[in-house]
Amino acid sequence: MGRKVTLATCSLNQWALDFEGNLSRILQSIKVAKEKGARYRLGPELEICGYGCADHFYESDTILHSFQALAELLKSPETSDIICDVGMPVLHKNVRYNCRVLFLNKKILLIRPKTAMANGGNYRELRWFTPWSKPREVEEHFLPRTIQKITGQETVPFGDAVLATKDTCIGSEICEELWLPNSPHIEMGLDGVEIFTNSSGSHHELRKAHIRVDLVRSATAKNGGIYLLSNLKGCDSDRLYFDGCAMISLNGDLVAQGAQFSLSDVEVLIATLDLEDVRGYRAHISSRCITASRVTSFHRVRVDFSLSSFDDIYTLTSNPIQWKYHSPEEEISLGPACWLWDYLRRSKQSGFLLPLSGGIDSSAVACIVYSMCCLVCEAIDLGNCEVLHDARQIVNDETYTPKSPQEFCKSILTTCYMSTENSSKETNDRAKLLAEQIGSYHLTPNVDTAVKAIVGIFSAVTGKIPQFRAHGGSGRENLALQNVQARIRMVTAYLFAQLSLWARGLPGGLLVLGSANVDESLRGYMTKYDCSSADLNPIGGISKTDLRSFIQYSVEKFQLPALTSIMTAPPTAELEPLTDGRVSQNDEDDMGMTYADLSVYGKLRKVVKTGPYSMFCKLLMAWRTLSPRQVAEKVKLFFRMYSINRHKMTTLTPSYHAESYSPDDNRFDLRPFLYNTAWPWQFRCIDEQVSSLEENRKEDGCEEVD
Repeated sequence: MGRKVTLATCSLNQWALDFEGNLSRILQSIKVAKEKGARYRLGPELEICGYGCADHFYESDTILHSFQALAELLKSPETSDIICDVGMPVLHKNVRYNCRVLFLNKKILLIRPKTAMANGGNYRELRWFTPWSKPREVEEHFLPRTIQKITGQETVPFGDAVLATKDTCIGSEICEELWLPNSPHIEMGLDGVEIFTNSSGSHHELRKAHIRVDLVRSATAKNGGIYLLSNLKGCDSDRLYFDGCAMISLNGDLVAQGAQFSLSDVEVLIATLDLEDVRGYRAHISSRCITASRVTSFHRVRVDFSLSSFDDIYTLTSNPIQWKYHSPEEEISLGPACWLWDYLRRSKQSGFLLPLSGGIDSSAVACIVYSMCCLVCEAIDLGNCEVLHDARQIVNDETYTPKSPQEFCKSILTTCYMSTENSSKETNDRAKLLAEQIGSYHLTPNVDTAVKAIVGIFSAVTGKIPQFRAHGGSGRENLALQNVQARIRMVTAYLFAQLSLWARGLPGGLLVLGSANVDESLRGYMTKYDCSSADLNPIGGISKTDLRSFIQYSVEKFQLPALTSIMTAPPTAELEPLTDGRVSQNDEDDMGMTYADLSVYGKLRKVVKTGPYSMFCKLLMAWRTLSPRQVAEKVKLFFRMYSINRHKMTTLTPSYHAESYSPDDNRFDLRPFLYNTAWPWQFRCIDEQVSSLEENRKEDGCEEVD
């Protein structure tokens, strides 16, 4: 019959500038695709050089090495008799483009540049690339001589075109183009393109997966067609985790789903679909046919190749499936765990050191590391030789095979409860019990000696002895004494990270893990250069509310009953003196606001993009049980504390990006760090609005809410 096509898309764990490793993973994906009968293979965005090259895209070396890798792909026998679609930067007429290079049997068919750059949030593509702004236009691109020798081509088509094989038509989109209100696939489909492809570099964010799935479904639901999406996976160089989710859709139905979180470096998704299903679906929609009859045609690059075969009548086709989503708690368990694994194995370190306080935040980090250990053991049990090889490299033992997550955790995680005279027995016991249950190597140093030594230096120089507020000291003294303890813990953590393995007669060093959550960062409720200062922070983009839910989930998922008492304990920094041997300090009292309120402020500030006055206006309606003056005071307190502490974001530990209101100053949330913290104009607008509302209420005979 000649109408059934077998197509492959994939998720690859690429690494910025790792040309050798990236090439190997691309070739492996092509090999798997061919073995499964595919005649077309789609890869993720910029897969040859890695998406996260950042300012390395400016370097001519990056383009040179990308073409060298392309040359190896063209020469490889693995790429014969299959259309390969790979991503790389290309310099065309001295302008740098983010491109797809489509080739078959040592011939480049088309170089298709990206037409819309991702340039918000974590993305800065316009810094390095120019969008192709000539719709439906094609130019000649002169190939480097090294490529000419292989392909025998001096020039190839470059621009906004589609491929026309003997049996169908294929059109490319690149990541951001799917998210546009006028995505290219709309007019491509109206012009008869039956197979759409999208190569993405899309990162994980909590509760985001359904958006991507809905976009792919809708792309073919209204217009018919087959849609393939390929995405990167893993940590390719920085704070982002690319979360796979490769998928294939037909006429609004999903027929193949890839993993969102996985330790496998290469995942290939295959589907066999009937082109007649596309044609029949489209032809019966009258309004679509009328619109299609008026569309301007795309340039077609003719390809002497078929995706189908004549003897396919008995070939089975793929059936629709239901997409399986992870809960937010599962996402927290899996995403940061995979990110940590990539960072650990690629940094060539021997494990992690975690300051474990017995509170929710550091316990959540411990659970994420334990989840990573579970994923490693599961992958090894399933025969993943690469994961086993990496595990052996980390523990420096070529014969090592972990017997259980707890045993592996003991090898790679050192937890450290750093007590002072202000630490309680309860938090010490909670940290110790959790360490026992996950299997970490647990240390309990007391840092009082170091704290007293630092305070002693100050007293010797000034003749003054600062006191806690509980002992009659001022607020300044109280805060300074808390900060000394916190900063000593950071110094102690790094000392143990460097030398604890040496003391045990083991090689290597440890990466220090931080445990400040996104709400504390937003409010600035942390000591600059304390234990929030670390090498990595897997929960820095996660809210306290979500972490509480994750801890509850982990009790059952990982069978960790120690977490039950941690869940019910009030959050506390334990930096002030105990009262009758018990903790008197409470985080929410210290902050002057609840963690739930902080999540609300964070979303309004970043996602809804409100300043002080607009936030006040919105919260008037959301918090109707409060008077306008009470709402105003809460908003003003938040903006005062946020602006006073914004400077801390400039030194924030690199954190896993997971939340849409992250205050990360590195790339995602670009704001000043020197504010007029009185906000005189903005707060005056709020006060005037409050006065007006109060006056109106008096005239209406209403009483204020106390």
